[in-house]
Amino acid sequence: MHNFNYAQAQNIGEAIEFAKGNESAKFIAGGTNLIDLLKYNITTANMLVDINHVPEHHLIEEKSDGGVRLGAFVTNADTAYHPLIESRYPLLSKAILAGASAQIRNMATNGGNLLQRTRCYYFYDPATPCNKREPGTGCSAIGGYNRIMAVLGTSENCIAVFPSDMCVALAALQAVVNITGPEGDRSMPFADFHRLPGDTPHLDNNLKTDEIIVSIDLPEKGFDKNYSYLKLRDRSSYAFALVSVATGLELENNLIKEARIALGGLAHKPWRVEKAEDFLKDKEPTMSNFASAAEMILFGATGFEHNSFKIELAKRAIVRNCMMALNPESQQPGAQPSL
Repeated sequence: MHNFNYAQAQNIGEAIEFAKGNESAKFIAGGTNLIDLLKYNITTANMLVDINHVPEHHLIEEKSDGGVRLGAFVTNADTAYHPLIESRYPLLSKAILAGASAQIRNMATNGGNLLQRTRCYYFYDPATPCNKREPGTGCSAIGGYNRIMAVLGTSENCIAVFPSDMCVALAALQAVVNITGPEGDRSMPFADFHRLPGDTPHLDNNLKTDEIIVSIDLPEKGFDKNYSYLKLRDRSSYAFALVSVATGLELENNLIKEARIALGGLAHKPWRVEKAEDFLKDKEPTMSNFASAAEMILFGATGFEHNSFKIELAKRAIVRNCMMALNPESQQPGAQPSL
């Protein structure tokens, strides 16, 4: 771990000023991913700017347009158990609680969740080539052990996956990310925040170096009646998803009026295919229709030597999760999905 300077910001303006023009400066709040990256020398920083004492953006509050704003510095645990989130956005609450452990959720912040980096084995191993860690060196995962890697949106430069559970639900809810920096404030649709690897796999998102996420806006519609989050993993807790699915449905007279389906564990960012969601509109919520949508969502998926099973697993997970969304009570421990 390299030496670094430390500064404790008392407000957002001061935090931005500390980091302005310094590409090696890092903002730190919960630090649940950043500290690991620093310890393993995957990331280096000559300045850590502590934003824990910034008084703004520690609240979850209703907005005048009917939506809800999540402060970026609110912890994952406080977000998941907040009455507004549990009642109006249970899909988000379920997704957050599926991730990490209780101890980590007590530390991790909402803004930091969006910024966490891949858990690819080779990214964390400096002895192996990795374009994400060191651009131009190659991707060891493509010809190596790639069981947990991506099957959608990959490139010849990177097949890593984005690990967040929370972000899969935010993608399904069509959240908006609010950002501030030296050039002022801006907002970005959640779908545009994370990037596919392409030729720049070292860039995970479209946040500039000296910008800070200050809040996340949820729209008024939270799919609180018909929703489900399904996470398939190698063990039942404290493991990243092989495949995860966030589903929100709006039903009327036994027809689907709106559908949102987002996937995790399959790509470099949460994955949505709006064509598949549009296909489901005004159709009955049947296994057959959900299976057709799943085929559309996985169209073009390409497996590698050890992870081709993910493609069929994802299709089945989509169908199962959509059926579970018809009866959210099926998500209670010991309950069986309505298949």
